[in-house]
Amino acid sequence: MNLRLIGIGAGVLIILSLPLAGAIAGPDFAGQDDGKGGGLFRTLGLSDPARTSPAPAGRPAAPAGTERTGPAEQPRTDSRCGPELSSPHGVEAQTCVLAAEGRTWGRSYYRNTSGRELDAVLAMMGPAGRTVQIRCSVGAGDEPGLCETPKEDSAGEPESYSAVAEFAVPDDEGRLLLRSGSNSPAPGDG
Repeated sequence: MNLRLIGIGAGVLIILSLPLAGAIAGPDFAGQDDGKGGGLFRTLGLSDPARTSPAPAGRPAAPAGTERTGPAEQPRTDSRCGPELSSPHGVEAQTCVLAAEGRTWGRSYYRNTSGRELDAVLAMMGPAGRTVQIRCSVGAGDEPGLCETPKEDSAGEPESYSAVAEFAVPDDEGRLLLRSGSNSPAPGDG
């Protein structure tokens, strides 16, 4: 019985190894190439010793014959957020001012468990009376979402910006259910 299980296991291992062996060998089937030089080793940057990647600032250069792999470095995004707030009507939100690469924008993260669609208005106020406002439709449901203003060129320090999101019932009265701000004090902070 054990010999039979070993044979089946070896067969499964061989079958599972074939696609990996094909990837390592490369996609050059019958003279067709994918235009990338092919192969798993090339994809991982292990097969071309003549190529090296320039090192990003502050990092040592990759040794000859290797390439850096992985995701590209993302620019740092600074954020200043108000507290996470919730209303007895089933709306939760947190509003932030974000800044990166000389651009500033407002964002409100929300969750709507009220059972009905809502309207949200997100306004970002900046220096010299600059204001950007956007309206977002907030679907009914428990899935988190976000409302975001367009990214604008920064006109001052990030501290000179603030954002406010208001969530309301979309009817004639427009009853306000929750207001969330980027510089709001936490509940109980006065």
